[in-house]
Amino acid sequence: MKKFLKGILAATMVCTMTAALAGCGSDEKDKLVMATNAAFPPYEFYEGDTIVGIDAEIAAAIAEKLGMDFAIEDMEFDAIIPAVTSGKASMGMAGMTVTAERLENVDFSDTYATGVQVIIVKEGSSIQTVDDLLADGASHVVGVQTGTTGDIFTTGDIEEAGLGTVERFNKGADAVLALTQGKVDCVVIDNEPAKQFVSANEGLTILDTEYAVEDYAICFAKDSELTEKVNGALQELIADGTVQAIIDKYISAE
Repeated sequence: MKKFLKGILAATMVCTMTAALAGCGSDEKDKLVMATNAAFPPYEFYEGDTIVGIDAEIAAAIAEKLGMDFAIEDMEFDAIIPAVTSGKASMGMAGMTVTAERLENVDFSDTYATGVQVIIVKEGSSIQTVDDLLADGASHVVGVQTGTTGDIFTTGDIEEAGLGTVERFNKGADAVLALTQGKVDCVVIDNEPAKQFVSANEGLTILDTEYAVEDYAICFAKDSELTEKVNGALQELIADGTVQAIIDKYISAE
């Protein structure tokens, strides 16, 4: 906080001294603020009081390449797009998939990682494959994190099709807890956090069949001048191997 206040004071002094000659713009133009939901390991999660992970490191590398200060704002997943569209954040990065619905409100960068939606069940569950959730007469309770693609996919495939009920939780960990307590029959979530949740909760397993494969991208307010700049920096970081090195740091090759 002291460092932040010093930065504000310094910026104010510069504005005062130079205003008569050239004016002074908002300091926020030089800060890249990433909106995220830091409960999605290994893409974003807390290590002590610090948010770390794949998205956090890639975003920090983008900011450095652009010569911008960097900050992360943690919030509920379904608050990220509103934060970006309202200007409270420069961009959203939270293992976010490009969907037609989201494209109505935001623009996206090129993709930088591939995610797989999987199904977590209790060992011995009658749910053995994705087809069991989608079969005629199915009636399961599926846990998801609100606003994620797991939520979007299962809402259409299962709830709206009359094949079961979707229970929505603010955090993936809360959905998994509900599974351990028998309140839901399965959880649909990204494979990487799924592996960590299963490792931490005895008696859970991930089904071999994938629910969906998707590409992750960064979201921006519609027609934001940052979109092209950030995308250019991202492409350079992909080309020079930085992005893959960050992914490899958090996800071991299997």
